[in-house]
Amino acid sequence: MYVHRLAWIALISVIVLVAVGATVRVTGSGLGCPDWPTCWGCLIPPTSADQIDVEKLDLEKFKRHAIRKGIDPDTITRETILESFDPVHTWIEFVNRLTSLPLGLSTLLLALFSLGAKRNRKAIICLAWFSLFDVLFNAVMGAMVVRSGLQPGIITLHMALAFLLIAVLVTIIWLSRPEKAADTTQPKFERRLLIVSLVFFGCLFGEGLLGSQLREQTDELARLSEGADRADWVGQIVSTLIFKVHRSLSWTLLISSCLMLYWSRNLPGKFKEPRMIVAMVILMMLMGIILGHVAIYAIVQVLHVVVTAVLLAVTWHWIVRLLSGNRSVLRLAEKS
Repeated sequence: MYVHRLAWIALISVIVLVAVGATVRVTGSGLGCPDWPTCWGCLIPPTSADQIDVEKLDLEKFKRHAIRKGIDPDTITRETILESFDPVHTWIEFVNRLTSLPLGLSTLLLALFSLGAKRNRKAIICLAWFSLFDVLFNAVMGAMVVRSGLQPGIITLHMALAFLLIAVLVTIIWLSRPEKAADTTQPKFERRLLIVSLVFFGCLFGEGLLGSQLREQTDELARLSEGADRADWVGQIVSTLIFKVHRSLSWTLLISSCLMLYWSRNLPGKFKEPRMIVAMVILMMLMGIILGHVAIYAIVQVLHVVVTAVLLAVTWHWIVRLLSGNRSVLRLAEKS
């Protein structure tokens, strides 16, 4: 029971963290705390530049960041660093760091309590400790994001690890579900339904990473055209290859999700996942239309990322349920 609850807490925590992380990106607050694990040399971030002790700042680190961003390091002084201080960006990034604490604590407790699991013990232990490793590694990646000056490739990997963690936690939730629910929630196994669901999940995972690449492009536009109308960015984004592939894959998601809904209609029992999946795909496409044809609104970008994370969780839960209807899979689970 503890494992099940802790997995739910961790899953909710990672989705909240994805939402806050998306907010950090669209507001350009990624370097609001230019150092790690402290923030401007403080455990509690300052609210004004007067509260910053410039002697505690590692000037060489700021110069290395400048070199990575193509800025002359000789222009970096403690005075220019203080001029870049923005209290709003600082506290948004600090909140982002704080939201990682519930995730870290819940995954640590999940790993420890998994040792006492009774059903599916081996599988739960492996997945729980893997989730802890994922969180720790992603924390290191977060530090690298700061130290690299928001290097694009690292940011996308950061997101990929979060998506992987969602799938792992959903699997733990399923394996640790109460015994009375074990025999009443398994749909009849159908190979074609499983295949189209896996195709959908793979495309969705890819869409999430492509979306991260697009957000990196908007980050760059925000940096280069500060103060410009976000509607002016649309023309520059829609002409890129990444956007065209992203848009094409969205139709694959719609078609495959509709097939999932159609083929699941005759399954014994009522299953909410296919309907939820189709509804969220349509919602994502509507938000994509706004972003691709109206303006790249920050709030829509954040909602787009959050819906993607939730959709990943729902889809993987559906896939695990389908697999549980396969007797060979059930036998493997029983052996663990």
